[in-house]
Amino acid sequence: MQPSTGKQRKCRKEMLSLLSEYLDAELPVETCEEIEAHLADCPPCLKLLESLKRTIDLCHELGHLEPPGSLGQSARAEIRGAYERMFAARR
Repeated sequence: MQPSTGKQRKCRKEMLSLLSEYLDAELPVETCEEIEAHLADCPPCLKLLESLKRTIDLCHELGHLEPPGSLGQSARAEIRGAYERMFAARR
């Protein structure tokens, strides 16, 4: 796997900020056309769009779920520890 270039990171960041609005048809026609032209020539952004579509589909399949009750102190401590270990591993 090749490392992302600065241009690719910027491209994906800009696309990510627009894709939800694009999928919800909340953007002007001109902007949608620009996005579609970009997607036709950018496989990483196209994959990002497909991933977002799949995530939305999965959320719709779940429907409405009631949130779980509050977590106990031991569960909170365990989650906090996992979170801290994850960030420590990234350093």
